[in-house]
Amino acid sequence: MTTQPVDSTDLWAGLPTLDEPPAPVWEDPVPLAGPRKLAPFPTASLPGWLREFVAAVAEETQTPVDLAGCIALSVLATAAGGRAVVQVRGHWREPTNLYVVVSLPPANRKSAVFGLLTDPLYEAEQQLRTLTQPAIVEAEMTARLAKEAADKATAKAASAGADERDEMVATAIALAQTADSVSVPAKPQLLADDTTAETVTSRMAEQGGRISVMSAEGDIFDIIAGRYSGKPNMGVFLKGHAGDRLKVDRQTREEYIEHPALTMGLCVQPQVLDDIGRQDGFKGRGLLGRFLYSVPESLVGRRKIEPDPIPEQVMETYRRHVLDLTLFLAEWTDPAHIQLTPEAVAALKAFQARVEPMLEARGGIMGQIGDWGGKLVGATARMAALLHLAEHLTKGHMVPVAEATMRDAIALAEYFISHSLAAFDSMGADRIVERARTVLEVLHAHGWREVSKRDLMVKLSRSEFRTANDLDPVLALLEDHGYVRAQAVQRSGGRGRPPSPRYLIHPRLTDSTA
Repeated sequence: MTTQPVDSTDLWAGLPTLDEPPAPVWEDPVPLAGPRKLAPFPTASLPGWLREFVAAVAEETQTPVDLAGCIALSVLATAAGGRAVVQVRGHWREPTNLYVVVSLPPANRKSAVFGLLTDPLYEAEQQLRTLTQPAIVEAEMTARLAKEAADKATAKAASAGADERDEMVATAIALAQTADSVSVPAKPQLLADDTTAETVTSRMAEQGGRISVMSAEGDIFDIIAGRYSGKPNMGVFLKGHAGDRLKVDRQTREEYIEHPALTMGLCVQPQVLDDIGRQDGFKGRGLLGRFLYSVPESLVGRRKIEPDPIPEQVMETYRRHVLDLTLFLAEWTDPAHIQLTPEAVAALKAFQARVEPMLEARGGIMGQIGDWGGKLVGATARMAALLHLAEHLTKGHMVPVAEATMRDAIALAEYFISHSLAAFDSMGADRIVERARTVLEVLHAHGWREVSKRDLMVKLSRSEFRTANDLDPVLALLEDHGYVRAQAVQRSGGRGRPPSPRYLIHPRLTDSTA
């Protein structure tokens, strides 16, 4: 048997040399989350008379129906907030006030929409003032006479002889106590014009625990953040949503509200949401988790020049129903209790079961906004009660909320999930993803096969990456998605600055045609 000599070069053919490590095997990277698909506003969830008016307002003003729809919910909450609660189950009750904010760029006729939706509230406010004016005048006169009587008795007691002083002092004290007990009702007010934390608190205290802030501007967020005080003042806005007891001690007066009910219906420019995400005062306090957000697409540039006007009958029906509901509920000193049918309770429980996995910190679609998502089921119950009241008006407290109404509220909640995720993206809840996209652009532009963290920082904007620590979660995300691979840091053991971590770059990013 003849043995052929073996060429040693054949043994090593195709194998890497010691100087050339094997090229890494890369799988396709997992795409980063793209722009969110926004759900359309479910106008079908609104009662007929409200649905028609919302659609007509959107048509005449050529604005997204989302704007009129969301402000309509705020109008209902203004009428019912502090005057009705919904009994969910057991000891779980929800008030019927809401915080709603719509984000739209300038030139979207926000003020026109606000005016059309809120006009009946101002009319109701004026009618309430007319109705209560006689009682206010009588109370003012009674208080004035009581004070004058107490003052005269005090003067007589001061000049009385020793044998009469004790009796006159007792009389003066009694009259002073009577004068102090006379309460003059405040003029009814549904909407607050001045929106500082202090005035909101005072208005709620005067108005039996409720007030509404409706504005087509975003100044309220600057005020909450401390425009005037220099520090955030969120207490009344946190407790005013939840209905928690509110007590304020001031030098001039004490204010105590057993069940505060604050409603907010706002429209802000997108930049406002971006700015909120950069303000430390809003982080970790829970205020942003109380708002229902809407970020509709602007119609500017695609609007009709001659849209259909709002039909008079549709406008009059809206006006009359808002007036009826507001004036009826204004008479309730103890809140009306709205009950749920067993079928409505079952529908809400099923929705809660669907929401819960969404809140998981790792993998849930609302994991990054758990504070907001944790309040969603309660907000859904609130909206169900408001839709129910809008459907039944002055008889809403007499019949329970039907399953169909609860499903309408759930449709609204699903809408707000979609839009609130997008809003929190703007406010920085998903800012790491945005920064990751920036880093991918830089990596692609330079075509690196490998880069150090230090060299990468040099190419990034310091306004977005202030320190190297800002880059760590971004690189971790990119590594999780398969765009980069961290290399082991080789330490020399000597003194001086340690070597910068290095990363291999996915070939797709180094390909100039990618």
